[in-house]
Amino acid sequence: MEAIVIGAGIGGLAAALSLRRAGCDVTLVEQSPRFTEIGAGIQLAPNATRVLRRLSLLDAVAAHATRPSHAEFRTWSDGAEICRYALGRAVEEEFGAPYLQVHRADLHRALTAGVPSGSVRLDTVAVGIDQDDASARVTTASGERLRADLVVAADGIRSAARQWLFGADEAVFTGLAAYRALLPAGEVADLDLPDFGVWLGPGRHFVHYWVRRRELLNVVAVFEAAAGRESWTARAEPGEQLGEFAGWDTRVRSVLERAGRMFRYGLHTRTPLTRWHTGRVTLLGDSAHAMVPFQAQGAAQAILDAAVLGEVVAAATPAAVPDALGRYVRRRLTAATSMQAASARAGDDFHLPDGPEARARDARMTAHAAEHRFLPQSTAWAADVLDERAPS
Repeated sequence: MEAIVIGAGIGGLAAALSLRRAGCDVTLVEQSPRFTEIGAGIQLAPNATRVLRRLSLLDAVAAHATRPSHAEFRTWSDGAEICRYALGRAVEEEFGAPYLQVHRADLHRALTAGVPSGSVRLDTVAVGIDQDDASARVTTASGERLRADLVVAADGIRSAARQWLFGADEAVFTGLAAYRALLPAGEVADLDLPDFGVWLGPGRHFVHYWVRRRELLNVVAVFEAAAGRESWTARAEPGEQLGEFAGWDTRVRSVLERAGRMFRYGLHTRTPLTRWHTGRVTLLGDSAHAMVPFQAQGAAQAILDAAVLGEVVAAATPAAVPDALGRYVRRRLTAATSMQAASARAGDDFHLPDGPEARARDARMTAHAAEHRFLPQSTAWAADVLDERAPS
């Protein structure tokens, strides 16, 4: 079986590894001329780390990660604790896999190490896909036509392949933007921050956690905005974040001030689809189901996609690829789409204005935490994505 994967992000690399594990000869096509380090944190819940263990990558990722002991939710103005949930050893004992917080570049590096360099085509732009009953072909900007039994489009939230397959369809701006930064541990050591904190306020929330073995504090500050470019490299105006978070707890403002000039990006999603594949070509990850990050499941869902894709392809012949992709989509579409919706609802809940609604939310959160050890989204952590009897 020959496969082409378009896009060497987390989803594309996980797909390449899963397909190689299934016995495929994989070519990974990436438009960037080189892999670069993106300064951002990422959270990996047990549903994702379970897959990394199957790919023999968990130890490599965990070696550079942080395992938070718990998550704390706090009030924006004074930092009063609303509730907390167990993570750390308790999660690993309950779900059989760890909850990790990791620098995105460290995860990317571990995934890249598993793909032979000879299988990766950097600086190669896909400009079209076509197919017939026997094969699929990717046309590159240089005019080359690459043939395979299967094409996986993991080309991200701005997926060109999604439009080639299903027509004009743009990413949707959510009305939210975010600042992000990484601060060395020594710069915030005096602030008495919780290890993993989520601070909730009117129209905004603030998240911080440690990555790279607690050497760096990852900071994300989400706020309502009229516009926002989807970019990992756009910079905010100097001091802009302090105006957006005026009046917040002094610890939050101290972090934002010490971060200096932060990156700023708009949060976008994609409208849910009723199908992800056509014949021998399928979408995977953000190209299929980009979501806001408020359940920390965007990367995890792409990794789960990759696991199921590898399993169904392993049991298929080249002639049966379209049927195998149908099984992949049936097992993943509903779960991923549900997570999209849950993430959006969480954002709405985080941003309630001060007053009765916010007080009612805080009471609900406090009551839930009193009865449950783990975060509400932990119901998605237990099921094994490769167990067809359980929802993925």
